[in-house]
Amino acid sequence: MATITVIGGTGYAGRNIVREAAARGHDVTSFSRTLPDTPVPAATYLTGSALDGSAVAAVVTSAQVVVVALAPSGDLEDRYEEVVLDIAALAGEAGARLGVVGGAGTLLVGPDGPSLSETPDYPAEYLSYSRAAHGVLRALRSTDPALDWFVLSPAREFGAYAPGEATGRFRVGGDVLLHDDEGRSRISGADLATAFVDEIESPTHRRGRFTVAY
Repeated sequence: MATITVIGGTGYAGRNIVREAAARGHDVTSFSRTLPDTPVPAATYLTGSALDGSAVAAVVTSAQVVVVALAPSGDLEDRYEEVVLDIAALAGEAGARLGVVGGAGTLLVGPDGPSLSETPDYPAEYLSYSRAAHGVLRALRSTDPALDWFVLSPAREFGAYAPGEATGRFRVGGDVLLHDDEGRSRISGADLATAFVDEIESPTHRRGRFTVAY
């Protein structure tokens, strides 16, 4: 079993990953600004800011896998890319694997592009998030080959507004957005967490990005 630290472990993606990893018997620590209303009994919860470098370093250095499940909002709105890359550097120094919950907007709508966030109907309120997620992905692809990382970008319909159910049945793709037979691109929080922890347990996307959808 792995020692896993989830930074942003009480957000939508983070809490699902904490729950799934703990259920599989991993040693899971959640680090976030607040405590959850309903904690996972087997997980450890620590509070702090992702902008506090010393606090982040303390939780990263003790982990075998570091998960970044942060959103570029609030006090991270203008510093998301900086914070994620600082965490990546700390993970590299600690010899830990890095897993990042990416954004659907960075996925391509076809093999030759463009990205989803570059399409005309992409919501303007998500553009800043997509720009930040694009920046992180580009930077990770240029890091030292010794850093073991992966990014999991969810389907287009993903979030607390559409929680869905745990089905355990989904498709795995690469850089191109996946759709079902009805043209929808969606994944539940529970199934994204399943795919995320699957990747931790059986790495198949080293230094790469992938996506999951129904």
